[in-house]
Amino acid sequence: MMEMKLELIPVPISDVDRAKTFYVEQIGFNVDHDHQVNEQLRFVQLTPPGSACSIAIGAGLTEMTPGSLRGLQMIAADVRALREELRRRGAPISEVESLPWGDFAYFSDPDGNTWNLQQITNRG
Repeated sequence: MMEMKLELIPVPISDVDRAKTFYVEQIGFNVDHDHQVNEQLRFVQLTPPGSACSIAIGAGLTEMTPGSLRGLQMIAADVRALREELRRRGAPISEVESLPWGDFAYFSDPDGNTWNLQQITNRG
C-alpha cells in the first residue's frame, strides 16, 4: 500500500481573528499561512511546534458547526510542563489527569472545540 500522511485538519470556528489569536498567543501554534482568497474564503494554516500535522481555520472552509470538533489529541513529552506553560499564556486548561495509559490535560478553544494533551506513560 502507498504511504499516506494526515497533514491538515479543519477546525470549525466562528471568528477567524479571535481563533487565530487564541491558537497562536495562548497555545503557541505557528502561523504558516493567512490568505484572504476572496470575499467568502479566508484560509489560515497553523501548526503546533514540532508537529507534522497542521490545522486550518478560516471563513468558508468547512460546513461543520463552530465548536463541534471534539477530542483532537496532541502528544507531549511532559504534559505537566506544557500545561504550566499554556496556563501562563492564559489558556483555559484543566489539571493533569493520570490514567493507566497516560497523563492528560484538556482545553477548549473560544468556540468550544476540545483538545486533549497526552503524555504516554506506559507503552505496555
